[in-house]
Amino acid sequence: MTDPIEINRRNWDERAAIHARDTTGFYGLDRVRSDDDRLHSIEAAELGDISRKKVLHLQCHIGTDTLRLVRLGASAIGLDFSAEAIRTARRLADEAGVKADFVVGRVDDAPELTPGPFDLVYVTWGAICWLPDLTVWARGIAKVLAPGGELYCADAHPSFVLMEEREGRLEPTYDFQTPVDRPLEFTSERTYTGDPTVMTHQSTREWIHSMSAILGALIEAGLTIRMFHEHEVLPWRALPMMVPSSDRRWRLPDAHPRLPLSFSLRARKDHLGI
Repeated sequence: MTDPIEINRRNWDERAAIHARDTTGFYGLDRVRSDDDRLHSIEAAELGDISRKKVLHLQCHIGTDTLRLVRLGASAIGLDFSAEAIRTARRLADEAGVKADFVVGRVDDAPELTPGPFDLVYVTWGAICWLPDLTVWARGIAKVLAPGGELYCADAHPSFVLMEEREGRLEPTYDFQTPVDRPLEFTSERTYTGDPTVMTHQSTREWIHSMSAILGALIEAGLTIRMFHEHEVLPWRALPMMVPSSDRRWRLPDAHPRLPLSFSLRARKDHLGI
């Protein structure tokens, strides 16, 4: 198999089945089934009032944040390329008694599968590294947004994801921009939640996108950057050297020079349209 998206889909189908069991409590599915509406603190502080807004959650995985968005007052549709993830998301919605719609499909096909228009497109945490071409991504977002609608995006910072930890130090390891046709190849026996299950489909393909590529794609799609922040925390432990911060966040140790580990942005579609 050579299609990198299909390679990733098989990996994420398998991850989704493992995550649905949530043996380590990483996803807190018992809370999700009850009344959990807690987004991570970064987006919770920046998202604002979303009540009565129509939201498209791209790369929603098993739908935990999609359900949280509904509990915060939005009507939401989650889209993900993993059929197994969407099956889990639909089951969670039923178990939680939360009305949310879920669609199987690639991000590139969002304008056809989930045309909207939407007041908000929501993309967070470990999402854009799975996309080879952010130009297509940004154009798709622009197409599904209503005039005046916004993208909210929060993810790992490009200057951090090109690093690896070696002997307790961060070292630049990867190019700052991955070519579309030459994705980075990784192999992981297990998923990131700590579940001991050894996966069959262990290989993935990923892309690092520079900050100029991210912002430039959105600007070229006709969106206006309304907010851009950099943060010294991540909602997962990306490297062994990281230490707990607060509220389910991780940071670099105090002795390490300060670096941005994540970013967040808002980008608005002009009222005149695209």
